[in-house]
Amino acid sequence: MVEWQNRPLDAVYPVIFIDAIHVKIRDGQVANRSIYVALAVTCEGRRDILGLWAGDGGEGAEYWLHVLTELKNRGVADVLMVAATG
Repeated sequence: MVEWQNRPLDAVYPVIFIDAIHVKIRDGQVANRSIYVALAVTCEGRRDILGLWAGDGGEGAEYWLHVLTELKNRGVADVLMVAATG
């Protein structure tokens, strides 16, 4: 999973969808955690899950900054449209 999560990404994606789901995770004790998801459509029209990240608490701008910075560091240079809910 670590190798997949850190793989290089395409430089250009026409569309990236970002969202978070809230789930209960057992890590010693049960706690509500946010799972951040980035899904893209490639230039060839295929779907590509860019990554999944487990946050520490509620959905927040600081963690989204971390996610988007990681995508940039993995090679994403240009996105035509980002779709997000909220």
